[in-house]
Amino acid sequence: LPGRLLIHALQNLGLDEDCRRILADHGVDLDAVAEIEADPALGNGGLGRLAACLLDSVANLGLPAYGYGIRYDCGLFAQQIENGWQVERPDLWLGHGNPWEIPRPELVYPVRFGGRVIDQGTPARPGHAWIDGDEVVATAYDMPVLGYESRRLNTLRLWSPRAAHELDLHSFNNGDHAGAFSRKNAIESLSQVLYPGDAAQTGRELRFKQEYFFVSASVQDILRRFLRRRRSLDRLPDDIVIQINDTHPSLAIIEFMRLLLDRHHLDWQHAWHLTRRSFAYTNHTLMPEALETWPVRLFESLLPRHLQIIYEVNDRFLRNVACRRAEDPALIRRMSLVDEEGERHIRMAHLAIVGSRKVNGVSKVHTSLMCRTTFADFAALYPGKIVNVTNGITFRRWLHEANPELVALIRSRIGDRWFSHPDELAALAPHADDPAFRAAFRAVKHRNKLRLIDLIARECGVAVDAGSLFDVHIKRIHEYKRQLLKLLHVVALYDRLRHDASLPGASRVVVFAGKAAPGYAMAKLIVKLIHDVARHIDGDPAVAGRLQVAFIPDYSVSKAQVIIPAADLSEQISTAGHEASGTGNMKLALNGALTIGTLDGANIEIREAVGEENFFAFGATIDEVAELRAGGYDPRRYCPDGTELKGVLDLIASGHFSPAAPDLFKPIVEGLTGGDPYLVLADFAPYLQCQERVEADYRDVEEWTRRAILNVSGLAGFSSDHAVRRYAELVWNAGPRVGETASADRAEPHAAAAAE
Repeated sequence: LPGRLLIHALQNLGLDEDCRRILADHGVDLDAVAEIEADPALGNGGLGRLAACLLDSVANLGLPAYGYGIRYDCGLFAQQIENGWQVERPDLWLGHGNPWEIPRPELVYPVRFGGRVIDQGTPARPGHAWIDGDEVVATAYDMPVLGYESRRLNTLRLWSPRAAHELDLHSFNNGDHAGAFSRKNAIESLSQVLYPGDAAQTGRELRFKQEYFFVSASVQDILRRFLRRRRSLDRLPDDIVIQINDTHPSLAIIEFMRLLLDRHHLDWQHAWHLTRRSFAYTNHTLMPEALETWPVRLFESLLPRHLQIIYEVNDRFLRNVACRRAEDPALIRRMSLVDEEGERHIRMAHLAIVGSRKVNGVSKVHTSLMCRTTFADFAALYPGKIVNVTNGITFRRWLHEANPELVALIRSRIGDRWFSHPDELAALAPHADDPAFRAAFRAVKHRNKLRLIDLIARECGVAVDAGSLFDVHIKRIHEYKRQLLKLLHVVALYDRLRHDASLPGASRVVVFAGKAAPGYAMAKLIVKLIHDVARHIDGDPAVAGRLQVAFIPDYSVSKAQVIIPAADLSEQISTAGHEASGTGNMKLALNGALTIGTLDGANIEIREAVGEENFFAFGATIDEVAELRAGGYDPRRYCPDGTELKGVLDLIASGHFSPAAPDLFKPIVEGLTGGDPYLVLADFAPYLQCQERVEADYRDVEEWTRRAILNVSGLAGFSSDHAVRRYAELVWNAGPRVGETASADRAEPHAAAAAE
């Protein structure tokens, strides 16, 4: 999710002000031009945006790097709302082409599926050949990744599939015109949609093929560029490192092994030594349902050679484990790359850990949990292998571009050296005590709110008041991110106000945005409930001017750049222990929002950085969550008759917000009272108490502004530049090479580029 690139590129080149002035001289508004650009739909949620931030920082620091992915025809999906329900439409971001991409027709690689493996070796030198099956051709498209002040030009290389043979001419000539193109269409479906639905077997198989398609092309490209310099393969780990962003690319480890074994004819020990030293793995989740596994049968039918290599890796690994801990047979089952319970699956996270030089978590608490819980066996086996690199965000996008007025205000006080040295933003802290600076800060926030008000009016048809507290919950819709907890608070406020409109407190605008996965029924029902509650509140004169709810559809980087600078309150309320890090928490705090949050993920480090008094913490801690679950958590004890929570749940269950379908939201209430896996009800009372502190503190305008400024300055250490420096030091052993470009292979002859 790199976001629109025009303004970003102009700022990095130092041309934005000149361009804006020159266009204005000709009656053209640069911002209106920028609005024409489509958001590149290349990722999903925070993980896709994090990848873009890291690529930006790698270029800014002068490190030579490529990013790799698939050139999707359609992104995740375009979210539309019809009668409150999410409806998915194709996100046709390439409908008018992509002016930033450079087609590389000379860079093509074969990618094989299916077929069979034959033994071509001898007892002294084993060898295998993977033959037959279907072959797909991966073609490269390059997008520039420009460092700040043009320090370096790196490349995001995207792969597009095409059939080796465009059509079956025999079938076409025999009248089967549709069938003649069926194979071509099936192959090109690899890049049609990001994350196809996996409820059906065909969708799951397509995801599996997408993952292998892009890692195979990428690994072939990496080895081609390395060998072009005519260096010994022994130099591989010294010259390159391949960072796996979660488990989706972890097949790259086995593809790397396959090429070293079958194409370059290395022996096993040599190939595995080079592979393990060439890869590094970032883990982004410990949730069991999100730890990727693939059925063995998919490998058997689509990647038979890779399954052989996985079995060999696993056999050698488990023999090593058994030598160290022979007295613990259960350990073998826990650590195996193959899950033998039920249908056999390959555990991709285990593969990534075993096949990497370093493994990192993305916040201090997440890394600690990796070592203490899910991957404790691996942490004991490989002391020091699991390290922490807390996520970061690029200030160049999330402050310079998203909030230019605030940037101008900050520059007026501390200069602009922090543009390239983000740690120096901390120098802003003393200005929080200056009344004139606070007044100017509030004026910027007010104008940013007016921009968001325009967006809400266009997208939601709702008029909101800029004097309200802007309370923002913008995330992928998921039960652990607890949009429901925020919504229960909204219903509680509504119920209080409709019974007593004279209650003290600030008027509040609650802004939601985010997409629910197409197959996630509960998440989509939550979206519907948000809309029905919003519509009901908007039509009730008893709460007019005091409480409003807006759900901004089709959340994107561009919309985030409008929402985030306007926020007063940042909702980071995941169940403790479930959010590995978060980056929305950083973006909102960097733009002057105070955070209300659980002690989860990077929230803990943000709270330490900005000061506990400038962060609204609430709810069960990670250890308390574990204790509640271990003790047989019963959510019903938190909502006995007569309590506010029981009243809120009854309002929802009774059909108050859905009179035409009174039972519509009963599944939500039944899920909360029957099991409540994310402890929404346990945290409801502490959350409401914390929100009452928010309301009281917001009424002190000067103090709130002071704390907001301290949040901006306190985020100095959360730049993705800082995260990339830690990767370079802890994981990559890499240093900057300012002045080079990572695009040198554009100058080589086409034949040489395609020789691999």
